[in-house]
Amino acid sequence: MAKQEWIDVGDATELAKQELQQVTAKRTRIALTCRNGEFSAISGVCNHVGGPLGEGTLDGDYVTCPWHFWKFHHRDGKGEPGFEADAVPAYAVKVDNGRVLVDIASATPRTRKPHDPHPLARPVERAPGPIRVVGISTTVMHPQYPRYSTSDALLKTAVEHAKSIGCTGDIIYLRELNFRHCEGYYSKSARACTWPCSITQMDPNDQLDRVYEAIVHGADVILVTTPIRWGVASSLYFKMVERLNCIQNQETIADRQLLKNKAAAFIITGGQDNVQAVAGQMLGFFAEVGCQFPQFPYIAHSRGWSAEDMENNTRYVETSEALHDGARALAERAIEMAKLLVAGTIAEVEMVGGGRKGHHIDVKAQI
Repeated sequence: MAKQEWIDVGDATELAKQELQQVTAKRTRIALTCRNGEFSAISGVCNHVGGPLGEGTLDGDYVTCPWHFWKFHHRDGKGEPGFEADAVPAYAVKVDNGRVLVDIASATPRTRKPHDPHPLARPVERAPGPIRVVGISTTVMHPQYPRYSTSDALLKTAVEHAKSIGCTGDIIYLRELNFRHCEGYYSKSARACTWPCSITQMDPNDQLDRVYEAIVHGADVILVTTPIRWGVASSLYFKMVERLNCIQNQETIADRQLLKNKAAAFIITGGQDNVQAVAGQMLGFFAEVGCQFPQFPYIAHSRGWSAEDMENNTRYVETSEALHDGARALAERAIEMAKLLVAGTIAEVEMVGGGRKGHHIDVKAQI
């Protein structure tokens, strides 16, 4: 018989006040449950990415991880039906003289069902070939009754020009994709925000994987367009950007740069002003995730605060050779920058923790 090692984890009366809680037996984290006065104990470390099971919820007989909602039976530690091969250790528990004791020597094995890695998790390697341009439109409109979009029109001009000079080019219209908002996993823990995005891994119907695939594994040039909405970029732009946190987070906690040797440029249009503020946010964000910029990295058009005759704004963009020539020139500048990056003409600079060295060290110390 294996030697027992009973560890006192607390007063039974106090611990019985919560259905689920995290306790520590020596250095072992335990998810302790109490149902109808009876205690059970399983490991407090989730099989997925180490989430704190004891800080989750008790859903029927299953402890649900607060990070990504993996479930384990509160008595035997086995995964929910269909996932029993994913099991966390379970421990013997007893109450002696009003104290709860956990036998950490009684742990059942931790088992992990083999899971194929997500396709996005493959190494980031640029395939040989011409410069690849990906445009991302963040304009929102009715899917069945499309209208003319000034930002889309200029993006199309830029991408078509890129193709005419030997590049490949595609446009992703965010409005055509069904994807969830960022659900704040990073707010739970830096490690809870994963690459690929936790939502993408959990939800096969989430279509932001197309954006991840395009900008991480495909594009050399990323052209992003937005209309101006109340002085800022579109809500759809910010919905995408929040979901790109999983890319930036890899820099700060894993020293892993997913967007390497990529040029970004922007097209901003609006019936009202605030071009420079919108451009500043976009430049700031894409710099944070590791992109480089050509000289004069954005073009923009606005007729100013008092221009409420939007139909005239549309006509102006439709007929303005100067704006469409500007879109073509923007594409060329971004392509030339991408060529330098791909060729290695611009040397890479190592940046620990995405330039946040102190934050990076603090996070590592907690793991």
